Amino acid sequence: MSDVVIANILGYIDKVGTVYTYLVIAYVLLSWLPNARDSFIGEMLGKLVEPYLSLFRRFIPPIGGMIDISPIIALIALRFVIFGLQTVVAYVLNAFG
Repeated sequence: MSDVVIANILGYIDKVGTVYTYLVIAYVLLSWLPNARDSFIGEMLGKLVEPYLSLFRRFIPPIGGMIDISPIIALIALRFVIFGLQTVVAYVLNAFG
């Protein structure tokens, strides 16, 4: 497989990861606004992001009962997953290309 095709695939993976990162950040910022999560956009973001965040909320309790740091850990983990996925895809495509 050509290097251009591999670069395009890796770029696509990065773009999808970046978009999901922005969705998580937007969802977290909506928690600062009263009743914003009850809006159409808040509900749509909740359906996309909450399953991912709930994985981390199970293991990371809020600090002092109020400060939830699980989105920060989730974003860091998402970056690692994107990097790992890009590495695996690049290896597989180079091995068979």
